[in-house]
Amino acid sequence: MGRSAVAAMGIGLAARAVGGEGQAAPADTISMGFIGVGSMGGGDLKAFAGHRDVRVSAICDVNVPRREAVVKRFAATAKGYHDFRKLLEQKDIDAVCIATPPHWHAIIAVHAAKAGKDFYVEKPMTLYVAESQAVVRAATENKRVTQVGTQIHAGGNYRRVVEIVRGGVLGPVNVVRTFNVMNQTRAGIGKAPANVPVPQGLDWDMFLGPLPMRPFNPIIVASAYQHCSFMDISGGWLPGMAPHIIDLPIWALDLPLPSQVSCAGGRFIIDDCGDAPEVQECLFRYPTCVMTWMHNLANSYGFDFQGKGGMARRLGIYFHGEKATLHTDYGTHTIVAEAGPKATLELPGPSLPPLAEHHRQLVDAVKSRQQPSCNVAYHHRVNVPICLANLSYKVGRSVQFDPVKEAVIGDEQAARLLAPTYREPWTLG
Repeated sequence: MGRSAVAAMGIGLAARAVGGEGQAAPADTISMGFIGVGSMGGGDLKAFAGHRDVRVSAICDVNVPRREAVVKRFAATAKGYHDFRKLLEQKDIDAVCIATPPHWHAIIAVHAAKAGKDFYVEKPMTLYVAESQAVVRAATENKRVTQVGTQIHAGGNYRRVVEIVRGGVLGPVNVVRTFNVMNQTRAGIGKAPANVPVPQGLDWDMFLGPLPMRPFNPIIVASAYQHCSFMDISGGWLPGMAPHIIDLPIWALDLPLPSQVSCAGGRFIIDDCGDAPEVQECLFRYPTCVMTWMHNLANSYGFDFQGKGGMARRLGIYFHGEKATLHTDYGTHTIVAEAGPKATLELPGPSLPPLAEHHRQLVDAVKSRQQPSCNVAYHHRVNVPICLANLSYKVGRSVQFDPVKEAVIGDEQAARLLAPTYREPWTLG
């Protein structure tokens, strides 16, 4: 009996494999493959493997020593792969976790959907608007359950802020301001020495994949943190952090795609081997409000509600409403009434159901066939504004966007840059 038929009967997935103790896996166990098991992928692997009804069936990584070490940990159940396409051919896999460097996310997600695999993809979901459209289309056409790695979405604080904003406590909201700041100091991520040989066991050509060939740089492969300093690998710190932060206003205000996006920024202080802007200021136009984004890698002052001195990462969101302002970060929120500190604001009661732990949501969804809250169709509305902001930064002017047709208006150069150019033989197909 196939997976869909079993799930429709409400009795979970068919047992396909032998468990780590040599026993048949429980009937509701899902079989997962993991593509990329570095710093982010290793954390996702730990989270998924911590659930008793998840079987780690495959590990793919182009770093051979790292891959072999992880396969050894799951030797009773997992096969190792060098090429994600071979992993996707493994018939017993129900879902995959995609935690490669970001420039790979779209290609692998599309391949996974077409291979009939549900998938979890780390943020940023994609680096280009056309990639985002392709991922959503592939997931929809192939009826895949999907989730994007915006873990904060599952937290109780975000859910409560959504209830407050939707409950009308702030009145109509016409401006949302979002930010992420930290101080890398002038040295940034450092500078790699020239002519460093590729480490034995690392397939540098496959690591780059669709990107142009470039000399090996050990800083690029160090961790996901370093990826954010290289535009072609990650799109910079805007896609690196904004998916977590602008997710909340887009959720709370149910924002569609924006109609106008502007972005300015640059590298003025930090002197390292990266090329991503150290500061970006972005403006997004919506039908009922505007939203702003700011990040700075050379100063970590976090505005008034996180304004104490000292270097640290600080982030936040301001909802400016007619009646009050709400400012929040990942774990706390405060409401400041326009009428003054003694004003009484009536807060709504709970209205949103609690969400399961973020990774647990995908596990449950694979069984129920009900989409998690952070599925790719929802996250498209978070991802596209970020892609458009980087496009605006690249062309040096505002981008006009038709949110219904999902097309750039009146700018042929910007329209061409909605899609990337891949190195052969890679394609989104």
